[in-house]
Amino acid sequence: MKITVIGAGNVGATAAQRIAEKEFANEVVLVDVIDGLPQGKGLDIYESAPIELFDSRVVGTNGYDETAGSDIVVITAGIARKPGMTREQLQETNAGIVKAVTAAAVAKSPQAILIIVSNPLDVMAYVAMKVSGFERHRVIGMAGILDTARFRTFIAMELGISVEDIQALVLGGHGDSMVPLVSYTTIAGIPIKEFLDQPAIEKLVKRTRDGGIEIVNYLKTGSAYYAPSAAAVQMVEAIVKDKKRVLPCSVYLEGEYGLRDTFIGVPIALGRKGVERILKVSLTAEERAALQKSADEVKSNIAKLQL
Repeated sequence: MKITVIGAGNVGATAAQRIAEKEFANEVVLVDVIDGLPQGKGLDIYESAPIELFDSRVVGTNGYDETAGSDIVVITAGIARKPGMTREQLQETNAGIVKAVTAAAVAKSPQAILIIVSNPLDVMAYVAMKVSGFERHRVIGMAGILDTARFRTFIAMELGISVEDIQALVLGGHGDSMVPLVSYTTIAGIPIKEFLDQPAIEKLVKRTRDGGIEIVNYLKTGSAYYAPSAAAVQMVEAIVKDKKRVLPCSVYLEGEYGLRDTFIGVPIALGRKGVERILKVSLTAEERAALQKSADEVKSNIAKLQL
């Protein structure tokens, strides 16, 4: 197994480190346009191998020859969101970056599965699919896993209980219009409404929607990377180990949930082939309306693209 991570910033480098430490690949290739950055970070990660006891080889490069034959390509390249900047404002710059790196990567690894982490997530996944020409099961956006993790974290913080016992599902676009499914949120199988009243739940939903910008506002000069990299690596694990994990991911829909011609977060079974199955769950009228609104927002941003 060979895995390439494009973008040696905080998200990409941390993802490469996690992939190497978990030995999900014989070789991990870290790519970035900045001279010396991927080489330095790649060597630093590799030098931790005798301490963390892993044998994955880590290579840093500014080109794509070293990426040839990758099974999975994780794309994190792009500028980070700054305070006061919306995800949509990132679109023009990051679309050009994702377009270029996708073309370069798939030329060397035409059989790879693409995991997109760059923001605005759903639109960048669309860019990657169109540029690569790949089937939809091989282009997957990382969004719902991160948003769900944030929702679960905030519930755990509110109730003072283990995150392990909280099950939740966040669908929709990765942004302000995401759709946390309260109807499917449980604690050890018990509906969350048995623990919290509606105003308290709505407060947690709002914090989840604002989860990314909350961290941006704290950091001031950067954005989240520990949780986003963990979410991307959970997807890598599901593919490498053919786990058929049921995870919320951004995928291209062709009529599922009444939506088409857009990327949006829905539950999927994720395995060695990529998207093995799109799972359909029953939604309340309110949830259906929110998912449609979220999809419409993503489609409106896709329409602004110049590919």
